[in-house]
Amino acid sequence: MKKIYILAPEHSVLQVIAGTQYCFSTVNNFLIQSGKDTLFDVQLIGLKPKIYPSGPNFSIAPDILLKDAGRADLIIIPPLFGDLPTAISANKEFIPWISEQYHKGVEIASLCIGAFLLGATGLLDGKKVSTHWGFTDLFREMYPDVDVQDGSIVTEESGIYSSGGANSYWNLLLHLVEKFTDRETAIMLSKYFAIDIDRNSQSPFTIFSAQKTHQDEAVKKAQELIEEMIEDKISVDTLAEKVAVGRRSFERRFKRVTNNSVLEYIQRVKIEAAKRSFESTMKNISEVMFDVGYSDTKAFRNTFKKITGLTPLEYRNKYNKLAQN
Repeated sequence: MKKIYILAPEHSVLQVIAGTQYCFSTVNNFLIQSGKDTLFDVQLIGLKPKIYPSGPNFSIAPDILLKDAGRADLIIIPPLFGDLPTAISANKEFIPWISEQYHKGVEIASLCIGAFLLGATGLLDGKKVSTHWGFTDLFREMYPDVDVQDGSIVTEESGIYSSGGANSYWNLLLHLVEKFTDRETAIMLSKYFAIDIDRNSQSPFTIFSAQKTHQDEAVKKAQELIEEMIEDKISVDTLAEKVAVGRRSFERRFKRVTNNSVLEYIQRVKIEAAKRSFESTMKNISEVMFDVGYSDTKAFRNTFKKITGLTPLEYRNKYNKLAQN
């Protein structure tokens, strides 16, 4: 029997807590129906007898309080909600306990921005982690020693599991079910919940935020120029000259504050513009390609797929309603 503790924190996403419990309960039901013993003992663990995770309308009565908890096989941290420093502070009693459990050999899984509570333990320092694409900049700011995996759906390292944004937590749950049971059971669960079992990237869902929450005015000016010159071929030398900074210094400063090289940033801005065009117009691939400053079809296709995980045609067919008619 595998004992799983699902945290029931303050300032968290109730639906994910319930969905996670539902997932492992469903696997137990599958096992019973096939004449086997149940495998998972799932308990909600909280700091108080009643938790109001996201407001007064819904409450959780944990199965066990933290002070009474024993050793689990797996601890699952659901996404936090609202102001993250406030949410972490409200749940700070979990932090030393999670760290202690991990050092006793317990595995830890964070779902979406549950990674922020896990990051506060220090267990992620020097390790890889996935979290919601919309929070990666803030995560890097709060936890600079953690290796955030851009676009990754599921990351596993040294007994720590993490998932990407929003409903990606189901992909991590499927991964854990397969690990603790077998591929056949995981596939059955994926069909039951209509989840793509092998989806491994959140790139198609990523909306490129302009990464301007820094104080380097020269880099901000360069970012604005890149956006204004979307139809042009832009060189690093041209940008460095326009912001009056030497090329080497400009490249170092740009990478430091945006976490992208200048060329990576240019590509991401152009591909984001191409994505919007594919979503809302019926322009063909060549037209969109020229609109965002590419003249080489192969280079455009390769860059688009590298960033989104899909070809331009696949992306348009997936996200443009007109193309689906």
